[in-house]
Amino acid sequence: MAERIGCLIIGYLCGCFITAEVVCRKVAGKPAGEVGATGNPGMANVMAALGIGPGILVLAGDIGKTVLGVVLAWLLFSGRLGHICVLWAALGVTLGHDFPFWLKLRGGKGVATTCAGITLFSPLFGFLSMISGMMVVLATQSLAAGAVVIPAVFTVCMWVREGYEAGVLSLVLLLLMIWRHWPALRKIGTPQMDRTDVAGAIRKKLGKS
Repeated sequence: MAERIGCLIIGYLCGCFITAEVVCRKVAGKPAGEVGATGNPGMANVMAALGIGPGILVLAGDIGKTVLGVVLAWLLFSGRLGHICVLWAALGVTLGHDFPFWLKLRGGKGVATTCAGITLFSPLFGFLSMISGMMVVLATQSLAAGAVVIPAVFTVCMWVREGYEAGVLSLVLLLLMIWRHWPALRKIGTPQMDRTDVAGAIRKKLGKS
């Protein structure tokens, strides 16, 4: 159990590096919590408020810290834990991103860290899960619904293909995603639903080019 806790701690410390804080303070001169409509330190909010470049930087940083956490956990603990150390570290990174100690546990929603973590653990099923989530976003115009579908699909795949431990860790990632997106999920199907027309935005972009 000590090795698993070690993976969680390493991942958590890496996850506590909130990329959006650095980008927002550099670009906008203020903390991420004061940027955009939601103040969420994630790619979508930063991109909507500050543009594509800053949004991509946030995404790259969030993926990078997930990779770093996973690599460190692999180097230290894969000898005893094997491949499952990747998923333990990915969970730790997401916990750090969602609940950073230095921001009084007020972090992001963990979409990028979750996607990066599950893909590092299982490239095939991680990719299939992300495709499923994107299809849901295109169909419903709800980023929250798509975000939840990603770990939901992955959880089913892990229970079937990898067994109990991977299934439980994937389920925890799913529950975290539901928790962080719960306010938006409650609005689905109501006039107050938060809508993001990704397909329309792509068509507009192509029409201007």
